[in-house]
Amino acid sequence: MTALEALAEWASGLEHGDIPDPVRALATSQVLSQLGSIRAGVHHPLGRRLVAAFGGPWQAAPRIGACVLAGLGSWLNLDDTAYAGHLSNSTVAVPLAYARAGGLDGAALITAVVAANECAARITAAATLGPLRGQSAVHTHLAGGVAGRLACQGAPAARWTDALGLAFAMPAWPLMRAFLASDARLFNAFAPVRTAMDACDAAAAGLRGAPDILDHPDGFLSRFASVPLPGAVDDGLGTRWYTRTLSFKVRPGGPGIDAAVDCAIELHGALGPLREQDVADVVVEASLYTLYAGRAAEPYVTGPGAPLGALVLHTPYPVATALLTGGLTVDDFDAPLLDRADRWKLAERVVLRHDEDFTRALFGSVAPFGEAVRQAGAAAGPWLRAFGGPRTEELARGRDDAAGAAPAPGDFRDATKATPARVTVRMRDGRTEVRERLVPIGAAGPDTRARHAELTREKFVSLGGAEDVARAAPDIGSMDPDTLADWLEASLR
Repeated sequence: MTALEALAEWASGLEHGDIPDPVRALATSQVLSQLGSIRAGVHHPLGRRLVAAFGGPWQAAPRIGACVLAGLGSWLNLDDTAYAGHLSNSTVAVPLAYARAGGLDGAALITAVVAANECAARITAAATLGPLRGQSAVHTHLAGGVAGRLACQGAPAARWTDALGLAFAMPAWPLMRAFLASDARLFNAFAPVRTAMDACDAAAAGLRGAPDILDHPDGFLSRFASVPLPGAVDDGLGTRWYTRTLSFKVRPGGPGIDAAVDCAIELHGALGPLREQDVADVVVEASLYTLYAGRAAEPYVTGPGAPLGALVLHTPYPVATALLTGGLTVDDFDAPLLDRADRWKLAERVVLRHDEDFTRALFGSVAPFGEAVRQAGAAAGPWLRAFGGPRTEELARGRDDAAGAAPAPGDFRDATKATPARVTVRMRDGRTEVRERLVPIGAAGPDTRARHAELTREKFVSLGGAEDVARAAPDIGSMDPDTLADWLEASLR
C-alpha cells in the first residue's frame, strides 16, 4: 500500500465520532471563519466580477459552486492556514457546496472538512520544503478539493486514490508575476479546485490514477519538494491531527504581517489619535518570513494603484493604516481609503529590520515550516540557505533555544505559529512607544485554542454576517439537513 492509498483508506472511513472534540470544535470555527472570508469576497468588486463570469456561490451544479466559493474566499488573505497550507479555500469551500447540494447534516459537513484538512495539510507538508509555499502552493487545493467532495459523497477508498492520482497528474505551478501583478490571483484556488472536480468525475467514470503519484521518483514530490517529506502523508493517521494546527485570519493581509499589525493597533490605542506628520519614523523588526514576503511584494507596491495581490503581502501600508486608524479592514485595500495620501506618506517611513531571535522563534514553532525543518534534519540545510542565506541554517538549528519556542509535539496538541514582530514608533515630540508580539491574534497557540469560537464569531460579524448566524455556529455539528441548509443560506445573505 502506497502512502496515498493509506491516506485514502483512512480518510474515506473517517466518521464524526472518530474526531476528538477539540478538533471538531476547531473545524466548526473554521467553517464560520471561511464563510466570513467568502462574504468579504462576494462584496468586493473583483468578487462581483468572478460571480458575473461563473455564477453565484450556491448553484444547482455544486462542482461549479465549489470553485466559486473557493475563489471568493482566497485573494484578500482572509483564508485560514495550518501546518501546512492555506487550507480553507478548498477544505471548507468544497464541503460547503456538496453538503448543501446533497442535503447533508452538520455532522457530515464537519467530518468532510476535517477529512479534507487532514489530506490537504499532509500532502502540503510533504512538499513544504520546496519552491512554493503559502498561497502559491496551489496543489493544496487539489487534495482539499478531492477529499472535501468525496467525503461528502461517501466514496470508497479506491475512488479517492484514483481521483487524487488524477488530480496530481498535472499540478499547477503559478507564476509570481501573475500572482502579484494581476487579477489572476482570483484563480489561485478556483483553478485547482476545478481540476479536483474533474478528477473526481473522471474517477467515478472509471479512469485510474497512479497510486504512487506522490512519492515515485518521477512523481509529485520529486518536482515540487526540494526536500521531500513523504512520511508526512500517512504518519500518525488518527492520532496526529493537522487540524489542530489551524490559524485563523482575523484581518486581511498576508500572514507575515499579522503580528506587526496587531502591534500597530495597540500603539494607536497608546498614542491616541495620530496624524501622519506627527510620526518621525516606524521600525518593524520581524523574522525572515515577513521580510521574505515583503521583498517579493515591494517592487509592485508604489502607491494607491498597487495590485491587491502584492498589497496584502506588503508590511508598510497595513502598519501605517493600523497606526492611523486603530484597525485594518477589507475597505482599507480599496478606494477611496486606499487613496489616502497620509497613509502612503507614513508608509514611506516604515522600515523593516531582521531580528534573529524572531527567526529562531519562527523555526521553533510548528507552522509555517518549523516542523518540516525538524523532520528533515540536516537535509533541510540547502533549502534554509536558499530561503534566507547561510545564517538562516544556523538560526534554525538554534530554534529550540528561542524565547517561547519548544520542540514540536508529536500530536500537534500544543502547536504554535510564531511569526513575531516588534514595532517601534518614534514621535516628533520625542515620545517613543514599542509593542511586541510573538504569536499573532488568531494564530495557532494557547490563546487561539482557548477562544477560537469568539475570534471567528467577531470576524464573521465584522464582515457583515448576522449575529444570530454567528451565535448558532457552535451547533453546526448537531444540525439536521434542513437546519444546516437554512443556516448556510443565511450565512451569505
